[in-house]
Amino acid sequence: MRPHTEAILCCVTDRRGFSVAKLAADDWAGAGDDSHSIGALRDFIEKIAAAGVDWIQIREKDLEAQQLRGLASAAVEMARATRTRIIVNDRLDVALAARAAGVHLGENSLPVAAVASWKRGASQGDAHASISADFLVGASCHSLESAIQAEGEGADYIFFGPVFATPSKAVFGAPQGLTRLEQVCHAVRVPVLAIGGVTLENAAACLEAGAAGIAAIRLFQETRDPAALVARFRAISSGSPQSA
Repeated sequence: MRPHTEAILCCVTDRRGFSVAKLAADDWAGAGDDSHSIGALRDFIEKIAAAGVDWIQIREKDLEAQQLRGLASAAVEMARATRTRIIVNDRLDVALAARAAGVHLGENSLPVAAVASWKRGASQGDAHASISADFLVGASCHSLESAIQAEGEGADYIFFGPVFATPSKAVFGAPQGLTRLEQVCHAVRVPVLAIGGVTLENAAACLEAGAAGIAAIRLFQETRDPAALVARFRAISSGSPQSA
């Protein structure tokens, strides 16, 4: 069930998904050079944070640790004066080094139970590096069973999907659909964010199914007005007539 008064809007990064045309149009030329593409991503993150998105998950799996740490640290700094929280995909070490707000774990990442247990000790000052008790440990889940397991192991929130068809999640099989999303949302008490083919047009259906929010890649990459996107999502999640 969704316990939040305001839905969570999460941007998941993928600099490889930027089109050359978009980068050039936005003065982010040089996409073919990785140093330039990282610079473009920093610009993108700054714009999204300034627009008021709730979370940004840094999901750049091909970057080496030093590059990823530099990117995550820059993102944390850029988001400091905003409402945005920065979450690092997969790499707990980088999340801690960058002083990010959390780590998001996939099926092949560190076990949720191990990270959640470490977090409890660290937040109490029992580990080598203390962290805040509100440091988030998230998990990607692709079935009802895995969602229940992740909650039981101590996940603070869950990404569930793919809810709708999307190329980036095709490896996880057919779309789960809204009925399965609703089942998951009612089976766990932690926030569930819908991911996979989520758009402003189907976001309301995800929230009505019980999702605490939505997470997306292309939704953000394809917009030229992040502030308008965020405003429209807020209207949708509040049931405002503006969402029509």
